Amino acid sequence: MTAIENAASKSVARPTAPLNVLERSIYRGPNLYSARAMIRIQIDLGHLEHWPTNLLPCFSDRLVALLPGLKAHGCSYQEEMGFVRRLHEGTWLGHVIEHVALELQCLAGSPVARGKTRSVKGRTGIYNIFYAYRDEGTALAAGVHAIRLVAALLPENLSAVTGLERLGTVPAIGPTDVPAVVADLRDRLRRNALGPTTGALVEAAEKRGIPVMRLDDRSLIQFGYGSRQKRIRASITGDTSQVAVDIAGDKHLTKMLLSQAGLPVPRGAVVRSEDEALEEARSLQTPLVVKPLDGNHGRGVTTGLTDPADIAAAYAAAREHSRRVVIEEQIPGSDHRILVVRGKVVAVAERLPAQVVGNGHSTIAELVDKANRDPRRGDGHENLLTRIVPDACMAALLAKSGRTLATVPAAGETVRLRDAANLSSGGTARDCTDEIHPFNAALAVQAAAVVGLDVCGIDFLSPDIRRPASEIGGGIVEVNAAPGFRMHLEPSSGQPRDVAGPVIDALFPRGRRPRIPIFAITGTNGKSTTARMVTRILRQAEFNVGMTTTTGIYFNEHLMVGADASGPKSARMVLRNPMVDAAVLETARGGILREGLGFDSADIGAVLNVTADHLGLKGIDTVEDLADVKGVVVENVARRGHSILNADDPMCVRIARHAGGKVVWFTLQGGAQLPEAVAEHIRDGGMAAVREPGPQGGRLVLYRDGGRLDVLPAREIPATLGGIADFNIANALAALAMCAAHGISPEVIRDGLRQFTCSFDDCPGRLNIHDMEGMRVLLDYAHNPAGLEALGKVLSRMRESYHRVIGMVNIPGDRRDDDIVEMGRIAAGLFDEIVFREGPDGRGRPYGEVNALMAKGALMAGMTPEKIRQIVDEAEATEATLRLGRPGDLLVLLPTTVDKVWRQVQSFKPDTIWSAAHRIDEVPAAARSAAHA
Repeated sequence: MTAIENAASKSVARPTAPLNVLERSIYRGPNLYSARAMIRIQIDLGHLEHWPTNLLPCFSDRLVALLPGLKAHGCSYQEEMGFVRRLHEGTWLGHVIEHVALELQCLAGSPVARGKTRSVKGRTGIYNIFYAYRDEGTALAAGVHAIRLVAALLPENLSAVTGLERLGTVPAIGPTDVPAVVADLRDRLRRNALGPTTGALVEAAEKRGIPVMRLDDRSLIQFGYGSRQKRIRASITGDTSQVAVDIAGDKHLTKMLLSQAGLPVPRGAVVRSEDEALEEARSLQTPLVVKPLDGNHGRGVTTGLTDPADIAAAYAAAREHSRRVVIEEQIPGSDHRILVVRGKVVAVAERLPAQVVGNGHSTIAELVDKANRDPRRGDGHENLLTRIVPDACMAALLAKSGRTLATVPAAGETVRLRDAANLSSGGTARDCTDEIHPFNAALAVQAAAVVGLDVCGIDFLSPDIRRPASEIGGGIVEVNAAPGFRMHLEPSSGQPRDVAGPVIDALFPRGRRPRIPIFAITGTNGKSTTARMVTRILRQAEFNVGMTTTTGIYFNEHLMVGADASGPKSARMVLRNPMVDAAVLETARGGILREGLGFDSADIGAVLNVTADHLGLKGIDTVEDLADVKGVVVENVARRGHSILNADDPMCVRIARHAGGKVVWFTLQGGAQLPEAVAEHIRDGGMAAVREPGPQGGRLVLYRDGGRLDVLPAREIPATLGGIADFNIANALAALAMCAAHGISPEVIRDGLRQFTCSFDDCPGRLNIHDMEGMRVLLDYAHNPAGLEALGKVLSRMRESYHRVIGMVNIPGDRRDDDIVEMGRIAAGLFDEIVFREGPDGRGRPYGEVNALMAKGALMAGMTPEKIRQIVDEAEATEATLRLGRPGDLLVLLPTTVDKVWRQVQSFKPDTIWSAAHRIDEVPAAARSAAHA
């Protein structure tokens, strides 16, 4: 046993634990750890926590020998060899895995550089590894390979790995077989990555700060959000005319229209048979060109034809690609591609057909193989150049000069392998943008205009592009929709051209914003109500509004998709809708932790409050941790945007230090109780929405630019129930602050708030009231201690109007035991009788456990057992609560499935008295547990 193995065997950390993958996340937007898209892999190092790299014999040298590119990683030293220096000084293996995952992606052709590794607070040996990515699948596979490779370099008893299946498929490749690993990653990237043209357009948009969303697994891309979006598919844009594309696809029609406009084009005809081709050939001047009428990429094109037999063979080759074939005179000169964008020539390239140059000892086939080893060449359009593929057309062209693939050309002899000069058939390109004569450029611009294309590739033949075609001949042979950019982005020789930038600038000219306003709202309680208030105000301002909440996705307040839609996926659905002028997005904790925000930045971000809820989940153990998660929303507010924060909440005050844009406060504590920080903010000309004291809830007042504006009394907002619902006054203040910050007029805000009610239609599950048979039912979604306490303040002001207040109470099972007990304790102080019930699923708890904990809290608070009922099923619990009611009672229902419970309330017909068979003192605990199970 080696020294390292012996020491490991004595470790007391986790005696037999291997390196273990615990979980992973794909952050597609700003998140708790970064403003960028990242992969997170959480690992348990087990014994390896005691073995930094400087204690692992030969590990660092063997790793760098396998991946010499690691020498270029600057790491914390931000200089070459920085990471290697860290290896020799000693760093932990999570950090090593991060750098290996980045390097493997770079080797596969997906250059990324950002990453970080952090230990998990309070958990020895547990690390979160973060690294950037461009393609999700490739990046996850790179993580798998990185972990296996690092483990393979460890002593045998420390090299076991578990949990890799959490990252996806584990390929059967030797972990240290780096070429095979890179080939695997390249194959994944090839299947998923964007092509050169689309990739260049995406990069150009990102450089300009324009949001980018991929809409399919190919090249359909959305730039911008909502009603300000533009779409592309490769270089076809949303502004490209379908008529123009159809014209460009018909070579004969294109040539006819160009000729009618006086532009130089070759003479020719469209034929449908070999006999027609031969007949037309007799009336044309040789050499001739034969090509498919609606072909592309040079397929089926034959040039330099003079002999009838060759014309017949060329017709047959073209006929394989189109039922109709073009035969025309061949214009003398070199093949040039002129790229025109919105009436301007942005690039010109001379295209050379695929060819090889002899060396006196290699065959043509060997020369082709050597050319294909150029790393710039790939299959199809994946790389900047395309591989040369020997086929029957190549053999026929070689045969014309008495050659075969086995021929050995003389040293320096050029052998042409293709008739057409397309890059897609293996050709190369030389940039000559600065050489084109203005006359020839003008011809190209006119041709694009005649066909009607906004982005257009003109195939132009000329003996010398520097001289006008009117003097030396030349002309237009094709006009192409969806031109490829490869030859201009990185020509075989000459200067690369930024051809994507002009396309993006044409789609979004100066003054045309690519973004719609985004209002992102988070907090422990009040998110849905505030989102609906903001939406109502924006509708008053005549915006088409897309909204997400826990109850669904809405367009102009009409439910489109019923679901919990408070996560990033739903946000992206709204932002993809081309009818949406403004997005109001409830942004919950879960989605932020799962994959980050569904947008890159918000114009208006709001944190309403942060209280103890959902603690103990996903590493969020304290209110401060939760505040950090909620704070992601305002940290990613645009520079010119506004962060709306609750001055009455200490966690919101804490968040303000990192908030983006300008801070706008709201507070219920106006008048003499106005927080000093808000008073100073107002004195400095800042904006604040304040509830100032007064009867029936006081007044909502807006301060900005040193002025004071009295907006409206709280009692005039129906959702405040005449001014008694403080939490809805707070929500209204937040909505006022958000809309005022965006420039909505106070009059419109006032009208919107006055129209917003507590009806089920306006705000389902939030203070909804239904009267029946002398009883009043109040439906509210309060589902945590803070929410129930806020509701309790409203109930205390209503209580004197009712004989009894009876509650149906629930809290989700994924909360801490203490939180569940606290829910029962609070309920005992609010209700005369309680029906405790559970959610549709226990969220990991056995049936009955949540009820038992709430009942424990109620009993501890002094409620007597006969006043407590426990019913697991929500529908049964609702029925039981309704049957407990008598005329003059207030029944308070806290539902999970809001729609179902509301329908149940509306359809309820009091007819018999509930038997109280579920009283806690009448059913022994063991029996209850068995019954629930």
